[in-house]
Amino acid sequence: MSEHAQAQPADDHVVLGKLTSPHGVKGWLKVYSYTSPMEGILDYASWVLRRGAALSRVNVVQGRRQGKGLIVTLEGVDSREAAEALAGAEILLPKAELPELTGDDFYWHELEGLRVVTRAGVVLGRIDYLFDTGANDVMVIKGGLDANAVDDRERLLPFLPEEVILEVDLEDGVMTVDWDPDF
Repeated sequence: MSEHAQAQPADDHVVLGKLTSPHGVKGWLKVYSYTSPMEGILDYASWVLRRGAALSRVNVVQGRRQGKGLIVTLEGVDSREAAEALAGAEILLPKAELPELTGDDFYWHELEGLRVVTRAGVVLGRIDYLFDTGANDVMVIKGGLDANAVDDRERLLPFLPEEVILEVDLEDGVMTVDWDPDF
């Protein structure tokens, strides 16, 4: 997986990150990025910010790595007070603006909700969410999310194409895995 973004159910946007707090006095903001690599969030010239139910489009003027995180300055945000007003806002991008991936690359939001079935046809459940361990991505499969699941257990499966992941069929909403249902 080359890009990570978290999806909101029944939404045409993906969550790329969050504005956390002001940085300095000139309107810079700290950014918590859900993209991988972290700097991937800076590839987009404009973002949609969500504060509560309100959505607003903002242009990114400048962004860079600062220590272990990222900071940005946004058009029209030129004071600490203006930056404080945006702290806590989620950074969204319309799904239509995401670059198309090729081959075996998927966005996390495309995988969430897929039914997970073993090569023997045993339904393990559905992908609830994914997370990154540093070594590889991990899928959280919940049996309780699918009425046909073998049980209601939660399973953690590594996202390892060709080793664990045999096939992903986005059209039919099914992922076939090489996995023992007893694990």
